[in-house]
Amino acid sequence: MNHSDSSSPTTADKTAADSSGGAASKQKVTNPVQKYVEVMGIRMMTQDKEPVVRFLVVNHSGAEIVDLAANVTLLASTSRSDEDAVGTFSFKVPSLGSNEFKDLTAPLKTKLKPYELPDWQNTTAEIQITSPTQ
Repeated sequence: MNHSDSSSPTTADKTAADSSGGAASKQKVTNPVQKYVEVMGIRMMTQDKEPVVRFLVVNHSGAEIVDLAANVTLLASTSRSDEDAVGTFSFKVPSLGSNEFKDLTAPLKTKLKPYELPDWQNTTAEIQITSPTQ
């Protein structure tokens, strides 16, 4: 599950490039709809011998969200860094009505073998909204 802690839908949290002249740090920008969208009920499995993830995407707002798209990073509950990521997936939903949810399946990009994937109760989803744009 992921809920944004932003107090204002227009708040942007940006991490600037490393001031020592090194490589830029990750840049995280919070989309205005971020705080209303949740990914939950995550189940990792195989389909036609390929890893997939089945999940629910929920709109907790009182308004319809059109052209919703996001990238999701799955982390094991014990993960402490990006190197410990279980995998990633993306999804797109043409329309998600007010207080509506949809059951979706997406390909899971992971380096883990199926038997190495954590159980659902040990998985956390970090969601980054890519559409609609701000």
